[in-house]
Amino acid sequence: MQLTKHTDYAFRVLIYLAGMQEERTTIQAITEAFDISKTHLMKVVNELANKGWVDSTRGKNGGIRLGVAAESVSLKEVLIHMEKTLEPINCDTPMCHIKGICQLKPILLQAQNEYLNHLAQYSLADLINPKTVARISFR
Repeated sequence: MQLTKHTDYAFRVLIYLAGMQEERTTIQAITEAFDISKTHLMKVVNELANKGWVDSTRGKNGGIRLGVAAESVSLKEVLIHMEKTLEPINCDTPMCHIKGICQLKPILLQAQNEYLNHLAQYSLADLINPKTVARISFR
């Protein structure tokens, strides 16, 4: 399974903010740290803020920071929230003539469930360590 850029960027934002702890930063700083599109990142941050994972404040002393404790952000929840679909394959477009008797989709769904259950064991806090924090240049 390959994550969409939307989910990948969500994880990057959360990791960056978790490494900063209580400090505020800007979308521009994260854009520069990861060399990613500011427009795309604004959409991601907005979605994370709507979920409550990011605290966003406008204005002169505004910025963004992690909105909850890193330990409370499940990697599984982030993935499920950010991905548009978790369907491993689409049997409807184009319509597959063996749909309903094929065993591929159930097998892939079982593997996906095991993958998601594995992710459920980890939180954002598990991704933060001194090397990660040192690698990201905070502004």
